[in-house]
Amino acid sequence: MAKEPLAAMGHTIHVYDFHVAPGTGDTFIAEFDEADKSGTNQMHQSPAQVKDGVLCRDDDDPDHFYLLGEWTDKEAHQAIWSRVFGGDDLPERYRFVVGGSFKPVYATVVA
Repeated sequence: MAKEPLAAMGHTIHVYDFHVAPGTGDTFIAEFDEADKSGTNQMHQSPAQVKDGVLCRDDDDPDHFYLLGEWTDKEAHQAIWSRVFGGDDLPERYRFVVGGSFKPVYATVVA
């Protein structure tokens, strides 16, 4: 018997694949989680966001992370992303991100 899929057909999944400065992974998680649950995350205020995203830590590299989320509308995500991350400076909670870039890869759920 098939189980419920992780995401719905036709929805967009965003994937951020990034590293934080060596040794800062635990601090990054704590600050990310606090900000994410603060009620001020602009992403959470969009009706196009299906579920809260998930932050995943690489089992083999404690400073390597993936942030994934499901949206009904890629353009809605891109519009908010541009406001929050499109400038020269990342929000404070992302100060540990190596390279200063925080851009998602988008994929459409097809099966």
